Amino acid sequence: MNKIMIAPSRYVQGNGALEQIGKHASILGRKALVTGGTRGLESCREALEKSFAENEIDFILEGFNGECSKQEVQRLQKTAEENGTDFIVGVGGGKALDTAKAVAHYMKRPVVIVPTIAATDAPCSALSVLYTVEGVFEEYLVLPKNPDLVLVDTEIVAKAPVRLLVSGMGDALATWFEADACAKAFASNIPGGNSTAAALSLAKLCYEILIEYGLHAKLAVENNVCTPAVEKIVEANTLLSGLGFESSGLAGAHAVHNGLTVLEETHQAYHGEKVAFGTLVQLVMEERSKEQIAEVINFCIDVGLPVTLEEIGIKEIKEKEIRKVAEASVASGETIHNEPFPVNADKVYAAIIAADALGRKALGNVRGK
Repeated sequence: MNKIMIAPSRYVQGNGALEQIGKHASILGRKALVTGGTRGLESCREALEKSFAENEIDFILEGFNGECSKQEVQRLQKTAEENGTDFIVGVGGGKALDTAKAVAHYMKRPVVIVPTIAATDAPCSALSVLYTVEGVFEEYLVLPKNPDLVLVDTEIVAKAPVRLLVSGMGDALATWFEADACAKAFASNIPGGNSTAAALSLAKLCYEILIEYGLHAKLAVENNVCTPAVEKIVEANTLLSGLGFESSGLAGAHAVHNGLTVLEETHQAYHGEKVAFGTLVQLVMEERSKEQIAEVINFCIDVGLPVTLEEIGIKEIKEKEIRKVAEASVASGETIHNEPFPVNADKVYAAIIAADALGRKALGNVRGK
C-alpha cells in the first residue's frame, strides 16, 4: 500500500489574521459567495469587508440556515451560480464550514474556510458531513481535495466560550494515539494509504503541545486574552490534529465516541469531550503504561475534559446500556478495527468500565487534596 498525505493548500493563523484574507484569497478569484451562521459572520464581517475591498474582491453575503443538508447545499449553490462567483467562503463552526466545502465541490470552485471556534479538527479536512433538514445524519461526503485556504484569526477564536477550545483539545488528544495504533496495524488512513513519517510526527507533536500548553491556553481564554499558548493550542486543535487524523487514521477513541452517541444522555456532551473519554478507553484496551494513562487523565482533569461516564451525562451505570455502547463501537466498518489486535464488544465494555473507575479514582484524589 502506498503512503499518502493530504493537506490544505494554504494555512494562515494569527491574531488579526482576518485582516489579510483578501490578500490570500485574491489568488482564487475576484468574486466570492460568503456564507456562515449569524454569530460567525458578525464576528468577521467588518474585517472581511475591508480586506476584500482593499484587494478588489466583490462578494455576495448569504446566511447559513443551520443544517448541512443537501437542500441547503443546493440553495447556496444556486445563489453562487446566479451571481457568477469564483470561489466560496465558509465562516463559523463545523456545519457551516462543511456546507461551504460541499458547495465548492459541486461547483468545482475553490473554497476558503474561516473557523471562528477551535472545537474540532474539521476545518482542514477533505470531508463534509451531510444531515437531513431535521438534523439526522445522512452521509459522509468525501471530497477530492482539502480546502484551498484555511484562515484562523486567533483573536476571534479566543473570544469564543472556553468550553469550545477545551473540546477541541479533547478531539486533538486522540490524534497521536489513534495514529500510533493505525501505524502499528498497517491500517489505512482516510485517503486510503498508509501514514507517512511526516504525518505521524505531526500527530505526536499535536499531543506534546497539548500536554505542554493546554492548561495555560485555557486560563488565557478564560481571561479573554490571546497568548502564545493559545496560538499553539489553536494550531494543535485545527492543523496538527486535522493533518494527523486524516493522513494517519482513526482507531478506538472515535469509535467509542460513536458508540456513546447511542445513549441520549450523552448528547449534551460535545464531540471532543466524548472523544477524550474514548481516548482513555483506548489506552486501557492497549494496555498502556500506568504513567502514560496517568498523564492523560491528569491533563484532562487540568483542562476540564471528562474522565468519567458521569461527566459525559451517564449518571447511573447500567450494564445493559454500556453494552449497547460497546456493541455500537465495534460495528462493522468502525475505526476501532484499526487497532493492532482483535477487538470485540466484551473487550470494549471492560475497558469502558475500567476507564471510568480510573477516572473516578483520579478525581477523588484531586478533590481530597
